[in-house]
Amino acid sequence: MDPLRIIIVGGGTAGWMTAAGLSYACRDRIAQVTLIESDEIGTIGVGEASIPSLVTFNQFLKIDEREFMAHTKATFKLGIEFRNWGALGDRYMHPFGPFGHDFGMAAFHHYWLRAQASGDLTPLSDYNLNSVLARRNAFAPPASDRNSPLSALVYAYHFDAGLYARYLRSYAENFGVTRIEGQVVKVGQDAESGYITGLTLSDGRRVEGDLFVDCSGFRALLIEETLKVGYEDWSGLLPCDRAVAVPSENQYPLTPYTRATARGAGWQWRIPLRHRTGNGLVYASDHLSDDQATESLLSHLDGKPLADPRLIRFRTGRRRTAWVKNCVAIGLSAGFLEPLESTAIHLTQRGVTKLITSLPRKGFDAVLAKRFNQETRFEYEDVRDFLVLHYALTRRHDTAFWNESRTRDISETLKARIALFETTGRIQIGSDELFKDASWLAVMTGQGLRPRDYDPLADMIDAEDLRRSLDFIRAAFARTAEQVPSHDQFLKAQFGPLG
Repeated sequence: MDPLRIIIVGGGTAGWMTAAGLSYACRDRIAQVTLIESDEIGTIGVGEASIPSLVTFNQFLKIDEREFMAHTKATFKLGIEFRNWGALGDRYMHPFGPFGHDFGMAAFHHYWLRAQASGDLTPLSDYNLNSVLARRNAFAPPASDRNSPLSALVYAYHFDAGLYARYLRSYAENFGVTRIEGQVVKVGQDAESGYITGLTLSDGRRVEGDLFVDCSGFRALLIEETLKVGYEDWSGLLPCDRAVAVPSENQYPLTPYTRATARGAGWQWRIPLRHRTGNGLVYASDHLSDDQATESLLSHLDGKPLADPRLIRFRTGRRRTAWVKNCVAIGLSAGFLEPLESTAIHLTQRGVTKLITSLPRKGFDAVLAKRFNQETRFEYEDVRDFLVLHYALTRRHDTAFWNESRTRDISETLKARIALFETTGRIQIGSDELFKDASWLAVMTGQGLRPRDYDPLADMIDAEDLRRSLDFIRAAFARTAEQVPSHDQFLKAQFGPLG
């Protein structure tokens, strides 16, 4: 049987992640992959932070981590520090990795809650190795010795998304992907089925295929302009609709975490790479003009700007259908959720992974598309609710934006989760959800939500034994953090001088 002809429209991170994943999985035997992009069409290109799933994706592709980091000017990321979200002056870390470790039948945080109820004021972050390392700007890779606290370390990257796309292009082309330079000016469709049959480029060339992957970004050339699947607008839940971004000179030390600082009408990101720091202000245009946003961003930079600020307009939401007929949307063409928890590349990655595991034959069984769409909807709604949580739990009332955030209606699912934790201290997470118990715990407690009770199973342990166990965990993490190098030292040892 002839290989499935897969045509990807659009390059950038989404296009080349898709090309790399498909070409590696198919090895040019069951599918032949072609990517069409134009150097004249820019990409968003400000994606600079990731979550640990990117480590897994690179491992799937058998990419050498050191080579990847060298090519993309990457640094390590242990989590995200949030400032001014619960209230002005507040600061907390949403770290990757678990809190404490299990030593009873209840989840660890219930033992911490019990200790807190008895007067122990030790912050929860002392029981998370990523948080302890982040406070010291320290980093070391996970240890192979399972008895070492470092064996449980979880990390991600800060990296240059444009350089990552170039790296993946070379990778994909080595696995047989054909790149065509050109702009699509016409999309051909079968008169009866509506299936896409081919693409006409501006120079008259026609590219035919069997499966078409839309990685054309916000334009959504195939999935929306051609197939008109519709868009589910979530701006009523996540009202920020613009961002202004600018790189700046590095300030040292390079923090092994992203910083998200709440401002008057949105929030500002700060992401340190080896050659520059990425900065941006995400905001609601109903509350802040573009000029005011630019002025606010530039006035809060740690270093000298390296370029002119760039404005990005967006509308939070998702396509009503991500796979329709013989077209699959991946990346920004499938939907957009603001970068508060660095999930954009993860959602792209999930799209690639689902497509690989749902790869059709030329008959295009509708069952595959149905499953793909169900999983995509779940993933976007899952991430959406976690992002909304940050706004819903604010105690700020100093601006109209934060007043609205505090009082805005939220999904019934999110209401139930907040109520469950506030009442009982319990966190109910499904196995397919991206953000696990530790993430919900970090954000809810970090923004001041304190449960009225804890799991009674936490009372099964003797009070003195509980104290010793908590002291042991805290001391082990503190001792480990003192023994590992600083993030800057580790990077210099791996890649030479910073900058």
